[in-house]
Amino acid sequence: MSDLGSDPGVGIAKVLGAMAGAGVSLIYLLPKTRHEAASRFLTGVSFGLIFGGPTGLWLTTRLGIAGTLSGAEVMLAGSAAASLSAWWVLGILARLAERYGSRQGRG
Repeated sequence: MSDLGSDPGVGIAKVLGAMAGAGVSLIYLLPKTRHEAASRFLTGVSFGLIFGGPTGLWLTTRLGIAGTLSGAEVMLAGSAAASLSAWWVLGILARLAERYGSRQGRG
């Protein structure tokens, strides 16, 4: 399980999970423009591809199911979870920066 990148099925699962998570994040909060939709989708896919492996391993460890899933299943779940949560985390950070960044500029 330590070598998740050598199986082609794992790579396909990573891409599919990242795309699925990005798609679901768009459904939860509909974008206002096409530009926003594209930006959010690409951000989600990027996060899913980059952080899919570690997120999948973390999830399976936390849930206690690490030995029961294949590498492709771990990667699919991890990529989808990372992709889905990426936009929400960035949204929270943007709101915090907007709220507290504008206060410092006035004072």
